[in-house]
Amino acid sequence: MWRPEFGIDKISYMKTMTWILSTLLVVLSACNDSAPVPSSAKADQSKVAKTTISEPVSSGDQTDKVSPRYKNGTNDRNKGDKIGTVRLHGNVAVAPGSMIYLYVTEARNKALLDSAEVEGGIFNFPNLEVGRGFYELVLNGKANNNTQIILNPDESNVYLEFKSSRLSGTKLAPSSRENTAWFKYIKLENKNKNEIQNLRKGMKDSPYKSRIQEQVKGKELELVQIQHDLMDEYAGTYFAKVLSWKNPKYLNSQGKYFDDMDPLDNSLIHTMAISDRIQGMMVKFSKGEDSGFLACIDIIKAHFEPNPKTLESALYAMLDGFYNTGKEDICQYILDNYIFDEDCGADLSDVIRQRAQGIINLQVGKTPPNFNIEAYGGGSVNLMKTAAKNQYTLVMFWASWCHKCEQEIPVLIPLYAKYGKKGFETIGVSIDASRKSWTDVIESRGMQYLNVSQLQGWDSPIVKDYKITATPTYFLLNNKGEIVLKPKRIYEVDAYLTQNLK
Repeated sequence: MWRPEFGIDKISYMKTMTWILSTLLVVLSACNDSAPVPSSAKADQSKVAKTTISEPVSSGDQTDKVSPRYKNGTNDRNKGDKIGTVRLHGNVAVAPGSMIYLYVTEARNKALLDSAEVEGGIFNFPNLEVGRGFYELVLNGKANNNTQIILNPDESNVYLEFKSSRLSGTKLAPSSRENTAWFKYIKLENKNKNEIQNLRKGMKDSPYKSRIQEQVKGKELELVQIQHDLMDEYAGTYFAKVLSWKNPKYLNSQGKYFDDMDPLDNSLIHTMAISDRIQGMMVKFSKGEDSGFLACIDIIKAHFEPNPKTLESALYAMLDGFYNTGKEDICQYILDNYIFDEDCGADLSDVIRQRAQGIINLQVGKTPPNFNIEAYGGGSVNLMKTAAKNQYTLVMFWASWCHKCEQEIPVLIPLYAKYGKKGFETIGVSIDASRKSWTDVIESRGMQYLNVSQLQGWDSPIVKDYKITATPTYFLLNNKGEIVLKPKRIYEVDAYLTQNLK
């Protein structure tokens, strides 16, 4: 998802450009814990051999040569998927009566699988029927207190030791090679990505840009070497196979970019592998042009077509990615040709169509999800009831730390004063996690319009329902609850109301 570690302006910029420009860092990774890297990671890294991978200078031409970054992590022990029973249990230091929830993941989506009460610091899921993949543990329903784990029926007994009540903190998996490997790797990956991020921060306007670019490449190759070494150390695990998916076998061949991913392997679904590979292909081969995007889409669809399950995952990853980057015309192409076209030949389930409907409902002319959220000042606000009472209702997603919001709110306040008594309402939906930060801005700015927040930051359910990836984001609704405008700036709302509010 896939994170709020960065300022929102940067999020907006980076989420848009990662599909188009190959020079930016991919910042969304739903399978990463957000825990800071402890000093013990240095010891882990010291065990990894120095970088031995080298790459020839790229000519920019497509080639069928195997990339030096690729290493096959699949063998007879971890090939394909496997369904079986697993016992997941462990200890965590929490208050009596705490609940721990287990979710099955599918790229950036997740579904509740089971829950267990923590008794005496012990939790137990005795008989889980699972396939190979990444799963998520969430403590007490708080989405920001979570961790990713691997479940594989090859390991029928998984015991986890959490050293604190923060699931993303230090933890051990003494009975699980899969999770011992994963916990070790994610520390090293986070450290590596932080180092690359810091290097890129110093690249802008630097006279040493080429030198920094070489340092970035060196860091990237260091991580590849770590991946290769861990694949050898933990050969035969699902973890090793997942690492092999991180680097395409044919990095510079558009037609063979997915060749190392077996479309019949359903364990692909429970990772970010398909989504990340799609993103990599779009960046590398589309040239940021619609024709390039469409060509990539057709190649991806053809690759996964033998298996409706992996095809659905790929189609939704593309649909979600293009919607989040404002490419709604490309979304429509996928919807019309591959999801709702009965003649496309794919045996798709109702699940993908329901997910697709969620995106359709956010388009102009459609009715977005209703919400009923706690309001500043008490009570709650129901979107559809509010819309029905007014000719137009503006829903503004914002945050106290958003610089663009700071610029837009002073424009919105007089607009609301101008039209507020003429049938225009505004609902500010804050994605803050801190009540004080949220209310301080409302009070200091003197916002008179409605304000609500679920106070769960980027993990707020409303953020997922409306697919918010940047603030401010606006939806203007009529009195039927239909979206009539998705403006980028408040002045567009002013122009629309001037023309239409009678």
